Amino acid sequence: MVQSMCRSIRTLANFEPAATTTEVQAAARQYVRKVSGTTSRANEQAIQRAVDAVADATAELLDTLVFSSPPRDREVEAAKGRERNERRFSASRSTAPG
Repeated sequence: MVQSMCRSIRTLANFEPAATTTEVQAAARQYVRKVSGTTSRANEQAIQRAVDAVADATAELLDTLVFSSPPRDREVEAAKGRERNERRFSASRSTAPG
């Protein structure tokens, strides 16, 4: 069974300009928080080590991927996302009991 990715983790590959270190770190932090299920201060060091490891692996992956399609434009993709959200949320508002 194929599971969808957590909505808060964004696709970082094949964009121009390329993903920043900040974006990679943010995605790694979201992933580690989702997987660990905790943000407890007691686990802060373990979580940070995991975030660093995931961010390093992500950066390496992004640097080595090869694409046959041209890089995507961030603004165009953001507009598409806003349009999808508008359709999704307007549909749920129209079907919600009132």
